[in-house]
Amino acid sequence: MSWRRLKCVFGLNNLTCGSHPIDKSALYPFQASLAANHKPLKDERLGWPGRLSNGPCFINSSPTLRWPFIFSFPALAQMDAKESGQMGLATVLYYLTTTVLATLLGIFLVMTIHPGDPSIKAGSLPEAPVDTDVSPLDTFLDLVRNMFPENIIQATFERVQTTYVAQRPRISKNSTTDDFIVMRKAISTTRGMNILGIIVFCTGFGIVISQLGERARIVVDFFVILDAVIMRWVETLMWFAPLGITCLVCGNLLELDDLSDTASVLLLYVLTVLAGLILHTVITCPILYFLITRKNPMFIVRGMMQAIVTAFGTASGGAALPMSMQCMEDNCHLDRRIVRFVLPLGSTINMDGNALYEAVAVIFIAQLNNVDLSFAEVLTVSVTATVASIGLGSVPAGLVSILLILHTVGLPIKDVSLLLTVDWLLDRVRTSINVLGDGFAAGVVSHILQVGSFNFTLNHSKEVSFLKRSTIN
Repeated sequence: MSWRRLKCVFGLNNLTCGSHPIDKSALYPFQASLAANHKPLKDERLGWPGRLSNGPCFINSSPTLRWPFIFSFPALAQMDAKESGQMGLATVLYYLTTTVLATLLGIFLVMTIHPGDPSIKAGSLPEAPVDTDVSPLDTFLDLVRNMFPENIIQATFERVQTTYVAQRPRISKNSTTDDFIVMRKAISTTRGMNILGIIVFCTGFGIVISQLGERARIVVDFFVILDAVIMRWVETLMWFAPLGITCLVCGNLLELDDLSDTASVLLLYVLTVLAGLILHTVITCPILYFLITRKNPMFIVRGMMQAIVTAFGTASGGAALPMSMQCMEDNCHLDRRIVRFVLPLGSTINMDGNALYEAVAVIFIAQLNNVDLSFAEVLTVSVTATVASIGLGSVPAGLVSILLILHTVGLPIKDVSLLLTVDWLLDRVRTSINVLGDGFAAGVVSHILQVGSFNFTLNHSKEVSFLKRSTIN
């Protein structure tokens, strides 16, 4: 096959935006699924798109770049302690504000539209096998524990998580309660990068370097060059995005037997969640961004479009993190130190879409079971959804977060499996919303620091000139 024909197959001529051919790659799976639906496919052929995307391919290569990005950013090393504190405080406050607003918006919509109808509830749904003994306090304590890892190397592939283990207590011989089991709390580790702990470590590391001044200049130079190397690596990886994203989405679509029956039951629920996500994206975030910066929010939206498409295709904010950083630096022209601090932190704690989705899902399940939640219970849902979206933001599909909230308000958890039939779509949409929210946050923090500190811009110009000299050499 010639290169010209290969470009026609994958549409590289039309897909290229800047230097990254990914803008329309999310459309390929739908075209492929429509073409395949009229032909009966064997079971062994249905899974090949998903298997093709595993291993050393796109989905595994993208998350691999997260920890080099976090370690290599010379952000805090270029600023003094005052600027570091301002950036951290502004970032956390903005993320907390948008998460609370998203949760309240979701609760308002689901209470107003009332998509849950007890008459359309499925007769029997399998109960999801998950530990529901984890309390909101355990989630918060896990968040604090992960902020201070014992081993920074271990934090790149493991994080702390509270679990409950079934144990059989010692009982005397005369006792007849042989089947008595007690749930014991255990602090264990689970697979997954502890991004929050790495960020806290790098924050302290950067502050110390900034205090050392010129004595630590060689360390700063090393991380600046490492950052440039990783950016070149990302540019190469993004050329494989069309094929990788196509395989990811197409594999999920082909696994569905019949989407029509599920859509007839959950259509109003899906529309409620999508309406909340769209309103949060179109109204809440842009208005908040405009009120703070007095700038056009469409500049951020256009600049982040490549990262949004990547997030939709992969359903992973971590996989889209390298592209988000490059979009904010190249397209939106933000300070690379701000981008290297705000975006990795946002991929961990900024879960506006998850918070809105979890609040709607829990109240929807309550409506399915004809349960009227009191004001205190609705308030509990809002608070728990906010905390759970932050503490359990890296858990896929938000399953653990939803079950945690259901357990908190005393609702049955068996109906969660009904929501999972449409979660493949909602997960991609809310992930895209989270990535765009990170972009707005970086723009807000950049504006706050530029208004409050003239030295910040001055130091940034020195860093840019050094990076250009290093690239030329």
